[in-house]
Amino acid sequence: MTQRPAPPVQHGVRRVPAYLLPGAGQPPVREDCQVVEEAMLTIDVEGVGWYTLMWTPTASLHEVLGFSGDHGVLAATDDPEVLSLTDGFLFTEGLIRSLKDVRRMEVCSNDSGIVRVQIAEPDSLNPRRRNVTMGSSCGVCGGREAVDSLVAGLAAVPDTARLRSAQFDELMAAMRKLQTVFTQTGGAHAAAVFDCNAQIIAVAEDLGRHNALDKVIGMCLLKDADLSGCGVLLSSRLSLEMITKAIRAGFEIIAAVSAPTSLAIEIAERFGVTLGGFVRGGRVTIYSQPQRIAELAGQVDGGCSRYQS
Repeated sequence: MTQRPAPPVQHGVRRVPAYLLPGAGQPPVREDCQVVEEAMLTIDVEGVGWYTLMWTPTASLHEVLGFSGDHGVLAATDDPEVLSLTDGFLFTEGLIRSLKDVRRMEVCSNDSGIVRVQIAEPDSLNPRRRNVTMGSSCGVCGGREAVDSLVAGLAAVPDTARLRSAQFDELMAAMRKLQTVFTQTGGAHAAAVFDCNAQIIAVAEDLGRHNALDKVIGMCLLKDADLSGCGVLLSSRLSLEMITKAIRAGFEIIAAVSAPTSLAIEIAERFGVTLGGFVRGGRVTIYSQPQRIAELAGQVDGGCSRYQS
């Protein structure tokens, strides 16, 4: 039995022993495989409740202290990942409208898996969920009432962004090059924000697709980035909750490598978002608001449109 050498790993990747059975009469291979890390993060919001997420820390937590309204980010880097996930989650849950609503975020000194948060006027909030543990694929549960609760407070996005169909594939290829955890493990999702010039300005990876989107939105919040005319790329399917998170951030275009759900299309259309699915091999299928795509400008026929560049 042969043994393959183990390549170097990064944050968010764990090396585990395994046996590869190549088939075709070939002998088994003993090797160290690389898998995505799954860790626990509890966001404890004073006066509201706690939220426990399963996430992938793809960057070092060393010297990440927190955030304060008076002093900003207290860390060795400008956009510490754990704070990006925390404030992105608070934002997409509707607990804050901006970082101005955050008085303090503090990584627990004796447990980096806990972030304590103080927000302004917690008594005025009516969160749709609290004191919950969410898995890596956690989404919305319930009937039509749950959907109505999820979209409450959302506003229609502006109509300023414009893309050519070929740019979808170019953007997805650019995001793929930045997916270092996925490259090593094959087990991580990604989300990337692109600006009005079709340039990626932020990217995040995580084992959970919701977390990846929350992280990249949180990065933009921490950097006070102008998201006017921006869109977001996703490595996952286009589900209802992913769409509502993106709409809350004001993204005009949402594109993914996989398919949308019926509710995702319905909500995207209602709030003026251009939804593109199956971005692969030079193709993209547009399901809503086609006017932002150069080849579809002025063509509204009520159906989806598929383009190959």
